[in-house]
Amino acid sequence: METTFTPLSAFIGGILIGLSAVLLMLANGRVAGISGIVGGLFAPQAGETGWRIAFIVGLLAGPLLYAAATGGAPPVAVTPSAALLIAGGLLVGFGTRLGGGCTSGHGVCGLARLSPRSLVATGVFLVVAIATVFVTRHAIGG
Repeated sequence: METTFTPLSAFIGGILIGLSAVLLMLANGRVAGISGIVGGLFAPQAGETGWRIAFIVGLLAGPLLYAAATGGAPPVAVTPSAALLIAGGLLVGFGTRLGGGCTSGHGVCGLARLSPRSLVATGVFLVVAIATVFVTRHAIGG
């Protein structure tokens, strides 16, 4: 599997993610944790739905705007079965619930706020990700 390292686009993407987190905090006093934003749509409170929908629409529109600006999206090959993708999605959902947030909430916003809980959560995310790659690439071959 070949991977192309693109530091400039990664840097720009990181700046945009950080900027969006700062703007949401300044405008709404809210953490840009995607699982919390989406979860809030399932238990709506007065005045909370509009900004949550706008944030999710922005997340979905970003790649479409990129494709329009650059003439197309980069190729993506998804090789696992649909059942494996569904199982992975359910496990991610369970993990975000168990961990009280996701990588965007803990890793981007929580670490920026020097939250000890977010430091532990982000460490666990990284260790599990490293172990998953090791098992799937080296232990069971992938």
